[in-house]
Amino acid sequence: MIIGAHAIVFSRDPEADRAFMREALGLPHVDVGGGWLIFGLPPSEVAVHDADEEAGKHELYLMCANVEAFVQDMQARGVPCSDVRDLGWGSLVEVTLPGGGKLGVYQPRHARPEPRRAAPPRAPKKKKAAAKKKSAAKPAKKSKKAAKKKKR
Repeated sequence: MIIGAHAIVFSRDPEADRAFMREALGLPHVDVGGGWLIFGLPPSEVAVHDADEEAGKHELYLMCANVEAFVQDMQARGVPCSDVRDLGWGSLVEVTLPGGGKLGVYQPRHARPEPRRAAPPRAPKKKKAAAKKKSAAKPAKKSKKAAKKKKR
C-alpha cells in the first residue's frame, strides 16, 4: 500500500536549493548521510492531466494558504518571484530557486481531498504448512463440554 510520495527537484546548485528549502521554506528534514537532506512535506495530492507532447513529464507545485503573504515573505528574503497570476483554480506564483530552477507555489481555490492516513504495515501472511506443523505439535485443548462429560 502507498504510504507517501517522494518528489525530486533537479538542481544546478543542490546545496543552495537545500538551504532554501530548509531556511526560507522552513521544511523539516533529515540527513540521510553525507549532507543529503530529505524534506518533509505537508499532506499532498496528485492529479492526472491530459497530455500529448508532455506525456511522461511531471511537475511539482507547493500550496499555501495566502499567496500574497507568501510572496511578501519570499521578497523579504531576497527570493525572486514572478507576478501572481489568477488562473481560476488558484493564484500562482513562481519563485526562482538559488540553483536557477522555478518552483510553482499556489493558493488553491479548487476542492481538496481529505489527507490519506498511512495504513499500518501488514504482518506477513503465515504459510499454511508452517501453521499445520505448529498445530500438530501442540496437544489439542479439550472443550469445557468434553471435560464435563469425562467427569460424569
